[in-house]
Amino acid sequence: MHSHLLSIDSLSRDAIDHLMRVAARMEPIAQRRKVTRVLEGAVLGNLFFEASTRTRVSFHAAFSRLGGSVCDTTGFTFSSMAKGESLYDTSRVMSGYCDAIVMRHPEQGSVAEFARATNVPVINGGDGPGEHPSQALLDLYTIDKEFARRGKRLAGAHILLTGDLRYGRTVHSLIKLLARYGPMRVTLVAPPGLEMPHSLIERVANQGLDVQVRESLADDFSDVDVVYTTRIQKERFTAEMTEGFSLSRDYTVDKAFMDRRVNDHAIVMHPLPRDSRPDANDLDVDLNGDPRLAIFRQTDNGIPVRMAIFATLLQVDELIEKDLRDVPWFVPKTVGVDDAPL
Repeated sequence: MHSHLLSIDSLSRDAIDHLMRVAARMEPIAQRRKVTRVLEGAVLGNLFFEASTRTRVSFHAAFSRLGGSVCDTTGFTFSSMAKGESLYDTSRVMSGYCDAIVMRHPEQGSVAEFARATNVPVINGGDGPGEHPSQALLDLYTIDKEFARRGKRLAGAHILLTGDLRYGRTVHSLIKLLARYGPMRVTLVAPPGLEMPHSLIERVANQGLDVQVRESLADDFSDVDVVYTTRIQKERFTAEMTEGFSLSRDYTVDKAFMDRRVNDHAIVMHPLPRDSRPDANDLDVDLNGDPRLAIFRQTDNGIPVRMAIFATLLQVDELIEKDLRDVPWFVPKTVGVDDAPL
């Protein structure tokens, strides 16, 4: 694995498999049954120049559960870059303070530019419409776990990606990752103007991924194993796109769609946040409580996967079991009130 995690492109199949194995070993710690202190004394710089809840807190929690401490900064307005400081200067300064850095920035390529100025490990927490590699890794980890419970294998699976495939960086990273695990079918369904970039489709198809493009969710998807839907990224729209844009229910993943068009064994995923307002036409809340809905198991999986990323980049992945002890505090049997014990 490279010294940074900026793109799925930097990961070999062996490196991905290694991260998946390390994440599985992190489960007792992530599930609050064990404690480790292998990163005691280490400091993470959590630099988020774009809005975030899950990713920022997840990285913070993952580093903390390894025994490290975290320095957070959020928002562009309150950073020195608002005063004209360059990414180079910010990178060099933060590298003097921190042992690892997670960065999110609204401009594609900005995190890679930041990483070129430092030898301290940098993780891309999302760069505009570019990539979100840690999200793709936790998505793959989730699919693998969900399939294992159902006695399924990743090879030969059929994955439906729908929603904003143009600006949704999570699906850009995920489809690159899936191309490493073929043979596999991926079907793409996006509203007009929000289609997956053709260059990316062509690239993964050349790697052996069977990619199909459909115009609507009104088709038969009864052989789909995973429905992965994304929020419409209106914050990335141009003024021309925003004016007059509306999204019909034809692109909404809800209980009616899952019951009529899919099957009883498919899983539903979403990188979150989902827009739960009635007129948003995002992943519908009427699937709450449905066992096919895996979105909260998905977010929980972000902790062991991001712990694995930190442990591997900082080269303590072989020390985890040497420093384990039981937690002394109360831990509930399930995290959410609606969760079923797994």
